[in-house]
Amino acid sequence: MKQLVECVPNFSEGRDMTIIKQITDQIEAVEGVRLLDVDPGKATNRTVVTFVGEPAAVVEAAFRAIAKAGELIDMRKHSGEHARMGATDVCPLIPVANISMEETVTYARQLGKRVGEELGFPVFLYESAATKPDRRNLATIRAGEYEGLPKKLQDSNWQPDFGAATFNPQSGATVIGARDFLVAYNINLNTKSTRIANAIAFDVREAGRVKRIGHPVLGEVVNDEKGEPVRIPGTLKSVKAVGWYIEEYGFAQISMNLTNINVTSVHAAFDEVVRAAHERGVRVTGSELVGLIPLRCMLEAGRHYLAKMGRSEGVSEAEIIETAVRSMGLSELGPFDPKKKIIEFVIADAADSRLVSMDLVAFANETASESPAPGGGSIAAYAGALGASLGAMVANLSAGKRGWEEQTAYFSEVAVRLQSIKDGLLRLVDADTRAFDGIMQAFGLPKGTDEEKKARSAAIQAATKVAIDTPLQTMRLANESFEPLAAMIEKGNQNSITDAGVGVLCARTAVYAAWLNVKVNLGGLKDEVYKNAALAEADALLAQALEKEKSLLEKVNAALK
Repeated sequence: MKQLVECVPNFSEGRDMTIIKQITDQIEAVEGVRLLDVDPGKATNRTVVTFVGEPAAVVEAAFRAIAKAGELIDMRKHSGEHARMGATDVCPLIPVANISMEETVTYARQLGKRVGEELGFPVFLYESAATKPDRRNLATIRAGEYEGLPKKLQDSNWQPDFGAATFNPQSGATVIGARDFLVAYNINLNTKSTRIANAIAFDVREAGRVKRIGHPVLGEVVNDEKGEPVRIPGTLKSVKAVGWYIEEYGFAQISMNLTNINVTSVHAAFDEVVRAAHERGVRVTGSELVGLIPLRCMLEAGRHYLAKMGRSEGVSEAEIIETAVRSMGLSELGPFDPKKKIIEFVIADAADSRLVSMDLVAFANETASESPAPGGGSIAAYAGALGASLGAMVANLSAGKRGWEEQTAYFSEVAVRLQSIKDGLLRLVDADTRAFDGIMQAFGLPKGTDEEKKARSAAIQAATKVAIDTPLQTMRLANESFEPLAAMIEKGNQNSITDAGVGVLCARTAVYAAWLNVKVNLGGLKDEVYKNAALAEADALLAQALEKEKSLLEKVNAALK
């Protein structure tokens, strides 16, 4: 399993696309790194770049990009709405897959050391990579910004972690670290007032505002017994926020960093800003995501708004995402393309969904072609997906039935379960074809020497096990659909009982067809223990499916008399 790290450097240039392109070219030139997103902002004069890859490759790409930014960007001429310290203002590494935060910190420090030693830039480490507790917070490090750097670097408490404590007028300083996934999120207001936007930001951000006597801005600051300002906390934990006016758009925004999406979700932040804005006589008109967002955030948001509407949450993934986009106004400033904004979709390998991405005619034609794949295994998985889809349809129709409002939550849960089964079976459509391709590739390996013959035989056996396990997964998943299908036959909208019955037939077909694929591949397997276990499980799953099909169709037929 590959280790994957995401890197999200912020460069202090958002207007000159020639400069931005030269920086991103450095990233794309590194083998093993994939550039996911480039998000320039004219008003902020800042570009957020996102790329992903294995750790060593990501460190190399980040170093090259930082070096190029230092060469091309002159901070003496920079102006923009966003706080900044240098040409590369901040460069965090984020663990994505099969890597711990501790390991990610090691790579962040390697990057910081190299930038400091080879480029001579002052480097400060933050978040999990910080060497001092008071340097974890980016805002603390960046206080005073670029203009305050000469004085800061003379302060013994603010010596950089790497590089010389010497002010570099052209490149400034860079903050490098390791952190959890952060969502940069801006919420749009129907006002141009930065004062109002800031007031709302202070209402909701975790840090809140300084407590004052009398006037909320000009009043005397209230200090505690240590002489420190007393703060009135905001309503949202793990949220940083500031209000600003964006000339490019002609309105003010609440610019937010959601530093822990497990604590405060995107939709919770949106709803709270809507509430706070309303209290100040302002309306939220929409929002925008800067960079990428995890799929689960969009799904959680979509389900949240579907529930608020009293609708079933068991609709397709695409509809859930569309609900989130519309509910939070994510398309106000430009089209929201899930394939370009949701991280899992951006890094997905197109080969993993080649078949299920086809339209029905193309899929039928591909199946009918002279190619042996897709074959029975892929069709089995697709038949099962159709069966689960029919069950989800009945559940959603029942959830929306007038007079059944008190049962909406129940039917929604059933639909969600069937949607999950459907999605799993759709993934197996392509997985089964890939499993077949794996066997063909193994048979195509060289066999000229004894060593080659041995390696080829081992590869064939390994690929055969994959070709057995894949239809077994289809059998398991298709079998799971019988229980919710039974519930729809018994409790669902009776006008759709035959749809649930057809779903049962599809599920049974999926199990039986996948059983045939297990059987045909078992013949070539030498591992008798694995073979016997797989056959026993497959036979048991088929027997269960045939029994369930018989009893459920009897119920459907009885209801039709």
